[in-house]
Amino acid sequence: MSAALQPTPEAGALVLREDRDGVATLTLNRPQARNALSVGLMGALQAALDAIHSDSSIRAVVLAGAGPAFCAGHDLKEMRASPSREAYEALFVQCSRLMLTINRLRQPVIAKVHGIATAAGCQLVATCDLAYCADTARFATPGVNIGLFCSTPMVALSRAVGRKAAMEMLLLGDLIDAAEAERIGLVNRAVPADQLDAAVQAAAVKIASKSPLTLAVGKEAFYRQIDLDVEQAYAYAAQVMTENMMARDAEEGIDAFLQKRTPVWRGQ
Repeated sequence: MSAALQPTPEAGALVLREDRDGVATLTLNRPQARNALSVGLMGALQAALDAIHSDSSIRAVVLAGAGPAFCAGHDLKEMRASPSREAYEALFVQCSRLMLTINRLRQPVIAKVHGIATAAGCQLVATCDLAYCADTARFATPGVNIGLFCSTPMVALSRAVGRKAAMEMLLLGDLIDAAEAERIGLVNRAVPADQLDAAVQAAAVKIASKSPLTLAVGKEAFYRQIDLDVEQAYAYAAQVMTENMMARDAEEGIDAFLQKRTPVWRGQ
């Protein structure tokens, strides 16, 4: 048995990148496999995110999927082809690193969801900072149906929605529709399918117009304070705001507001 999963042979780029107006769109590109998260696809997405993290020209990231689905979760065929403890451990460590990279990326990440987002695909949606979906999208953590509880997807899901909603998805394994996903907070908004591109673009462009320094400071602070108790969170946030106030972009932003002009961000 192999000690690591062997990447599935693929033709062409597994992740497509398009940059426009400060927004990088990363498209999962395994449409024939419903963008299942193979070792290769996760590696390609990791590399793309690592490159974006240090790219000062990028202010926001959109994560999309090619073909009929957003992401169907892990590649079960690939997993069963290397059925060893070492292979499975390596796979879930790789996936966890990928999800943490999204959280720790300087730029906000927006999921643009169509079709299905299931298991680790649902985890990907829950991990992104914002998520917009077509009204035809469907979501599930169906591992319980095949004897494999969605334990790693549970980490992101339980931090994105309430406990009862998360447990219902995890224990029943049923698909939920876009309206229910919006109701429980898994996505920010469900829109008609023909309006999804415009809705995501509008949010991404608005984010990209902000100070990149402020976005990075705020995103990092959000994820750090969320797991602290209230007193610790306020103490930490007060320190962050003090440091933020000393930044050139904060001075410029406040002065521009008072002078009724458009700020010029320098990212410092």
